[in-house]
Amino acid sequence: MRLLVIGGSDAGISAGLRARELDPTADVTLFVADTYPNYSICGIPYHVFGDVLDWHNLAHRTTTDLETAGLQLRLGHRAVTIDPDAHTVTATTPDGAPATFDYDRLVIGTGAVPARPPIEGLDQLGAGDGVHVLHTMGDTFALLRSIEQRHATSAVIVGAGYIGLEMAEALTTRGLHVTLLEQLDQVMPTIGPELAHPLAEHLRERGVTVHHGTKVHAISAADGGLTVGTDTGEHHGDVVLVVTGVRPDVRLAADAGATLGVRGAIAVDRTMRTNLPDIYAAGDCVHTYHRLLDRNVYLPLGSTAHKQGRVAGANALGGDAVFAGSLGTQAVKVFDLVAAGTGLRDRTARDAGFDPVTIASTADDHKAYYPGATPIQIRVTGDRSTGRLLGAQLLGHHGAEIAKRVDTYATAISYGATVADITDLDLSYTPPLGSPWDAVQIAATKWNRQVLERP
Repeated sequence: MRLLVIGGSDAGISAGLRARELDPTADVTLFVADTYPNYSICGIPYHVFGDVLDWHNLAHRTTTDLETAGLQLRLGHRAVTIDPDAHTVTATTPDGAPATFDYDRLVIGTGAVPARPPIEGLDQLGAGDGVHVLHTMGDTFALLRSIEQRHATSAVIVGAGYIGLEMAEALTTRGLHVTLLEQLDQVMPTIGPELAHPLAEHLRERGVTVHHGTKVHAISAADGGLTVGTDTGEHHGDVVLVVTGVRPDVRLAADAGATLGVRGAIAVDRTMRTNLPDIYAAGDCVHTYHRLLDRNVYLPLGSTAHKQGRVAGANALGGDAVFAGSLGTQAVKVFDLVAAGTGLRDRTARDAGFDPVTIASTADDHKAYYPGATPIQIRVTGDRSTGRLLGAQLLGHHGAEIAKRVDTYATAISYGATVADITDLDLSYTPPLGSPWDAVQIAATKWNRQVLERP
């Protein structure tokens, strides 16, 4: 079996490793466009602000680890064409020459590329001018060079999603004054405004200038500095970081005849098969099955890419694995707070045919008499008619196990639990870490009382 994998990040590496696990004799070759296979892009902000001092430590596995596992890595090989009929892939080698490779099965894991909003000057200015995107290790090194060479003391970040928030903390920690600009009416648009507003206030308390409801229309360079023009005024910085999301990188697959699905991502079934014979795809370049919605969405998440890659790798070897689906479960640390969410919010749930009700509550992360207790704000969404748990969002101190608690809700949703089922869970308790009724159960109990038990 000759398995070719295009892409050396989460999905591609997971596919290759799973194939080798199932068949140690399989000939598995990975094309990696750069020289950084299996690096954690999610870890980039933590290298920027110094929690991860050595960038090499961002590798999930070293090149030696991957080669020891039996993967043949073609570093600096960029796939340029796929011929599904001939079962070949043509790639450019590090010296720029073309080379053609045969395959029996192919996995496409080309990931995503940064979205480039229609901002005047963005296409003309680049890293050499102090204007950056942040998606690869190369982008990271370019940003750090800019900060050093420009003796930067200020930065403007365009986009207040996960990466924007994490980089606001990272650059502030490095001593830069950060201005954070977001077009929508709140930071972190994936959570509700009730939790986004205190998160924005926390950013301001830590010295970040936050402007939401602000549309950026131009970036210009003059006198060694940068000016970001918005509909509410100008903002100045030594460096500018544009992190307004990503779009699936599908050119290679589309040119080969792959059908595209939600938001232009590669259409795959739950076995990660494309419409092309013997070709699978996984990760940020494909659409994703959503467990609650029972349809495909576009959710580019590292955790999802790992799982989809594993399914693709198994099935490329003749298996029958099925991707169980995603709930969009996420968490982000911003200075001292962690925001997290899973499942559906009211509008999406209502559009999907549910009758959603969201109830807010606040509960301490552990017994109040034990020192250091902190409040967790929780919003539970359930279906009024069936009581089914549909989603949850949390905001609390980074020591309050917010990620653990959102995972409790995510697990329950995955198995069709009602909100009432949460109250019956046998969760751990010790005063320094929790309460006899955990915060997730206190929130569920309040939902039940106000929705199901109210006369």
